[in-house]
Amino acid sequence: MTTLPYAEIDTLFLDAGNTLISMNYQWVATELESFGIRASVEALRRAEAAARPATSARIAAARSGDNYDLFTFHLARMLECLATVPSERSSGAPALVSELAARLKRPGQDYRLWSWVLPGVAEALEKLRALDLRLIVVSNSDGSVQRALEELGLATHLNAVFDSHVVGFEKPDPRFFAHALCASGATAGRTAHVGDMYYQDVQGSRSAGLHSVLLDPYGDWQVDDCVRCRDLSELADRLAGARRGDSLPISDTSPE
Repeated sequence: MTTLPYAEIDTLFLDAGNTLISMNYQWVATELESFGIRASVEALRRAEAAARPATSARIAAARSGDNYDLFTFHLARMLECLATVPSERSSGAPALVSELAARLKRPGQDYRLWSWVLPGVAEALEKLRALDLRLIVVSNSDGSVQRALEELGLATHLNAVFDSHVVGFEKPDPRFFAHALCASGATAGRTAHVGDMYYQDVQGSRSAGLHSVLLDPYGDWQVDDCVRCRDLSELADRLAGARRGDSLPISDTSPE
């Protein structure tokens, strides 16, 4: 049975994408409309979350890979998960996916795409800081995550930001987590890493001796060996409750 020692955690390592910020789905929707595909922002959010397990499995199988190719794969899977997109236009249209990826993702400019603060994140960060937790971003990015967080007003809540492009290692490499631990002075056994991808975030942080939390807003992950929360707000509530002495779930493997 998987649990987290909430009351003992003094540091949170936070993924950036889909933990603090997400893609600008309005931009994605506008680009899709130019291909004749209409999708609401909420439908895109839902489809992106549904695509995560397949993308994580792809990365685990490949062990390494070009980030642009992985982004293209994720977009293709996301389109397949869109109920409004006929299968022959999603999985059968690699040219569409390739063109969409080229419009959305450019080297060193992830901050343009990842530019929407997830609902409740700012409030959750304030609550976590009020609990005297150290908040440290550990993100696979292209060197622009610091800029994104600053422009979105989230950097002031954080103690440090570590970008894989700058550090030279990326998740799930345990050396990335070890670097962040050493540079921040955090202790692995009192640190939990929070992210949205099982292979990179859960298995990666676990290999470095950290606790881990998988964000699973819609219940898409069929895993029972890690703590899951819907979002950062739910995790903040659990951590606050632990400090008050509230009773917490015996098992944290399924978001309610």
